[in-house]
Amino acid sequence: MKIQEKIKRWIKETLNLEGDFVLAHPKDIKNGDFSFFFATPKLGAKAGVPGEAAKILSENKIMEVEEIKVVGNFINFYLSKEFFVKSVEDILDKGEKVGENDLFKNQKIIVEHTQPNPFKEFHIGHLMNNAIGESITRIIKINGAETKAVGYHGDVGLHVAKSIWGKMQKPELSWGGAYAYGAKNFDENKDEIIEINKKIYEKSDEEINKLYDEGKKTSLEYFEYIYKKLDSNFEEHFYESETGEMGKKIVLENVGKVFENGEGGAIIFKGENFEPKTHTRVFINSEGIATYEAKEVGLAKLKKEKINYDKSITVTGNEQDSFFDVTEVVIGEVFLKLKGKLKHLSHGMLRLPTGKMSSRTGDVITAESLIDQVKKKVFEKIAGRDFSEEDPSIDSGQVKNEIAEIVAIGAIKYSILRQAIGGDIIFDFDKSISFEGDSGPYLQYACVRANSVLEKAREVSRLNLDMSKMPFDTWEITELERHLYKFEEIVERAGVEYSPHLIVTYLTELASLFNSFYAGNKIIDQDDPTSPYKIALTAAVAHILKSGLELLAIKVPERM
Repeated sequence: MKIQEKIKRWIKETLNLEGDFVLAHPKDIKNGDFSFFFATPKLGAKAGVPGEAAKILSENKIMEVEEIKVVGNFINFYLSKEFFVKSVEDILDKGEKVGENDLFKNQKIIVEHTQPNPFKEFHIGHLMNNAIGESITRIIKINGAETKAVGYHGDVGLHVAKSIWGKMQKPELSWGGAYAYGAKNFDENKDEIIEINKKIYEKSDEEINKLYDEGKKTSLEYFEYIYKKLDSNFEEHFYESETGEMGKKIVLENVGKVFENGEGGAIIFKGENFEPKTHTRVFINSEGIATYEAKEVGLAKLKKEKINYDKSITVTGNEQDSFFDVTEVVIGEVFLKLKGKLKHLSHGMLRLPTGKMSSRTGDVITAESLIDQVKKKVFEKIAGRDFSEEDPSIDSGQVKNEIAEIVAIGAIKYSILRQAIGGDIIFDFDKSISFEGDSGPYLQYACVRANSVLEKAREVSRLNLDMSKMPFDTWEITELERHLYKFEEIVERAGVEYSPHLIVTYLTELASLFNSFYAGNKIIDQDDPTSPYKIALTAAVAHILKSGLELLAIKVPERM
């Protein structure tokens, strides 16, 4: 049982309280490790005022609580030294598995994210979506769920026809460039491009079929290259070419029940008849073609058939909010077993500061171009370092290149995940690569520093984490210990609330506390009887930083 739950149960049973109440961490640790607002008289059957309640609790203390103080209507609890020491030991025992729990045990949850379309660029919007989706997937998994990350891609549609038309005009262009060229010249060549689109669906033209197969294969291979660079993994991919006819069939089967006939032969869903907050949308247009809405219905069926999930989460930009407001209602009406099992997480846009940044198309800022520009800035910061001085067997230039890429990607992901999902993000190049705090490199460097201390401890044979001989009577519990034990609580909350930013905030505070601890203590000292415990604290920090960064899909370089 986690300490927060144990203290809540003890308070409730000792004071004979009815109903639930909040047990929170005070902002200032001077006010204890936990705080409880004692609202009288309805809460306490055995006590009428905070002072009386605190007295009863003090007379029936549990070993984890050392002291109880009253401030106004708040009862503050100070945890014992024994609890903190035990919490450090627990972290060491769990090692890199720290944070794992069974909150979502026996649940199968799929997370659909990123969704780049073949024949188009993998742009910074996909990068933002990927950072959020990958982190959400990992956070849900550490909370005990069986997770599967899936992609959904538009491999048919007018954008494909524009790309193929562009490639036919200018074979030297990349597929993303061909799409940009086709989109730019669409109005003047509309009939020709629409005809290509028709032939793609019919598969009636050998040259177009060949270009289509080549473009799709090249695009998907490039996406896999980017996924690998981002340390992002997908178990399944779905395509609009699979979901269109399936969705159309489902819509037609449910006319008169869920859908109805609209103007010009279209088939519509009057959302306001089912859910007042929604609206009417077209699912089959007047030409008899399934819309994106119908394809989403087909996707829901295909997902359920391939992955028998308990919950399906879809991460998209918030411009699709109204789309999902309707389609989630539709899917719940068509497939009653899926009602309440769909969750849409929407985010804002990733914006850049004033000024243009180069991209291959000139119109779209690609993910790779952003990574390369940040990587260049990181490389400039470490250009003067010669890592071969530390290890003559390594190629310093190659190591710097590897470090620059890991740090650049970490800097971008941190910038995306540091705030609550929903709003736009202005990407600040200089702040993102700062080593001074509130950045990805700051966390990576703290982890590298902790690992370096542990490596030195091994070299001088001081990595003895047996704390049984530690003179704890002379040891003052630090802010570091008061922060370490909260990690598992934060992991659970991040899972329940789908909030990677909670982990970012926690890790940033932990890194700051560790850096202060590092600056104020000689950790490895043969003559200091507290040295093994200081090393143990450093090891606990290293485990949590690594585990936490793993949840954000941020790698840690071996050296910085």
